[in-house]
Amino acid sequence: MSDRDPQVDTAAVNSLRSGVMRLSRRLKHQRVDESLSPTEMSVLGTLAGCGRATPGELARKEHVQPPSMTRIVALLEAKGLVRLEPHPEDRRQKVVTQTERAEAMLEESRRKRNVWLTELVGRLDEEEWATLRAAAPVLEKLAHL
Repeated sequence: MSDRDPQVDTAAVNSLRSGVMRLSRRLKHQRVDESLSPTEMSVLGTLAGCGRATPGELARKEHVQPPSMTRIVALLEAKGLVRLEPHPEDRRQKVVTQTERAEAMLEESRRKRNVWLTELVGRLDEEEWATLRAAAPVLEKLAHL
């Protein structure tokens, strides 16, 4: 980025930050189960991606402290959305997996959010939609850096 005009970059970065944050907040409101916090939904999404993890691994992936993750996992377990099983190699640890109920809820949540987003992108013209489709892999990359 050093060879680009700093004013243009600053404006682009501000626009990107603002747009991504606003869209993210709006997407978070398209939830299926209002009783779950965004953090609990994020943990379930992380488990969906990795299959199973220890609470410590989840804490690192979610950027929260281990005691906070222990509380989140306990809440999710009480709601029947995750199970705790003994760790196969370390009896002091537990492994967290999501239940079928959690999988179904996440699928319905994705479907609802996709329908909402599809309605929004339907308001774009063809050039804007093509630009957004081309940008999607770059946004995905940014999200994982």
